[in-house]
Amino acid sequence: MLIDIAKKSPLFSGKKKSQPVATGPAWRILIVDDEPDVHTVTKLALSRFKLDGCALEFINAYSGEEAKQILIKEKDIAMAFVDVVMESDHAGLELVKWIREEHKNTAIRLILRTGQPGQAPEEDVIVNYDINDYKAKAELDSRKLVTSVYSALRSYRDIIEIEKARANQIKHRKGLERVVKATSGLFELRTLHNFADGLLTQVANLLNLDTETLLLSCNAMDAMSDNVNTDGLHILAGTGQFSNHHEKPVPEHIKHLLDDALKQKRCLYEEDCFVGYFPAKSGWINLLYMDGISKIDDLDKKLIDIFAINVGVAFENLLLNKELEDTQSELILRLGDVVESRSKEAAYHVKRIAEYCYQLALLSGMQVHEADLIKHASPMHDIGKIATPDAVLLKPGKLNAEEWEIMRQHPEVGYQILANSERPILKAASTIALQHHEKYDGSGYPSGLKGTDIHVFARIVAIADVFDALSHARCYKPAWPIDEVMKVMKEGAGNHFDPDLLKVFMENIDVFTKVKEEFSDQNAELDIMAT
Repeated sequence: MLIDIAKKSPLFSGKKKSQPVATGPAWRILIVDDEPDVHTVTKLALSRFKLDGCALEFINAYSGEEAKQILIKEKDIAMAFVDVVMESDHAGLELVKWIREEHKNTAIRLILRTGQPGQAPEEDVIVNYDINDYKAKAELDSRKLVTSVYSALRSYRDIIEIEKARANQIKHRKGLERVVKATSGLFELRTLHNFADGLLTQVANLLNLDTETLLLSCNAMDAMSDNVNTDGLHILAGTGQFSNHHEKPVPEHIKHLLDDALKQKRCLYEEDCFVGYFPAKSGWINLLYMDGISKIDDLDKKLIDIFAINVGVAFENLLLNKELEDTQSELILRLGDVVESRSKEAAYHVKRIAEYCYQLALLSGMQVHEADLIKHASPMHDIGKIATPDAVLLKPGKLNAEEWEIMRQHPEVGYQILANSERPILKAASTIALQHHEKYDGSGYPSGLKGTDIHVFARIVAIADVFDALSHARCYKPAWPIDEVMKVMKEGAGNHFDPDLLKVFMENIDVFTKVKEEFSDQNAELDIMAT
């Protein structure tokens, strides 16, 4: 019997041997047997056992059901000795089946022990049950017991290492997938404000954080400069306690961390704070301050470093696109000014039109990028007048039939000038130039388009153009009072103007009168005098 053989073990010889010092957590072994003596003898036989400098920790279960409850609660049991016959003749076999099939634990090493081999023949058990060894208690002396444990624990150790390596591979792959997903979202953002907000959101997603203590700042300086000036920082976006931080100076303790990141030109991890350093080739630097982070592991740091490189590229692309769009918009605005000044229109006419259109587009429910597009394209609405003779364009009185026919040609001329461009702004401008004199009831020109067949940009420009024309002096008329302008425009609902857009315009007339005052002709004259 096991208990008799165990007495022959060196444990009972009286000799003492030096033991290696444990270097890690104990190997946890579950003993499942309804005989208390078996628990005692097993522990005695293995009391000096060490593997990789670690001893054993024993957990006792006296039935199959008790073992199940222990395995549900404890997640790091390395192996189990399981008696076959306990509360039933096959309780041990049923436990093994439950561990592998229902509990889904494939790592734990299972050694079946039985004092009644006839109850469960070895060949049948090995074939039909996922166990690692099967021993009769009579043959399991202390030496064989130690050998079995060494073999089982080494197998368990290797399985855990493989599972950890696989888990790390999955974690790295998912981490890289999160970086790609987060960065691709940033490449889609077209404005600096949206980019800032998006960066905050994507970093939180990347690190799987719910914290709202985030701050994004930007510094316009040479990325290679050693002359750091944190007083030049600009707050772009913030969340949580920093949501309104643009109204306040950057706190000194945060400024100190930002200063260190700029000097060291890298991301910093300080206690529960993180400062992201995202440079762009243009010389702009994005700095991200994140508070309330108790721990960022090495993988997260690597992901942040990769993300920082991609953010720099995204930010660079954003600035390049913005520079191109700003240049294109300025050229369009200046060309529009030239056309309007030739026709003796009000000095700020095209600037007011651009802002009227932008505000009406937003108020009517358009997306910001669509409102930006019409704002940049609308100054070209009368570009076709560049080909209109002065005798017609500058005539102070009413045009005759022949002169009116010439004047009516400017929408098609403007379209022909712009139509071959593939640039979004110029394509939108060509549509606006062609259709802004169409009327909602189909009585306009040049094509007699009706209702929603007229592009929404042109319908918006029609309202803005008439409002500005009536409320400002022209070579053929004085400025009208706002009340009279509104009365005439209201009469045009459904025939000249889109009634829904006109309703939005009239309900928000304060917005448009504010624009009118901001870009008044008097302000334009002051600007000219100042230059």
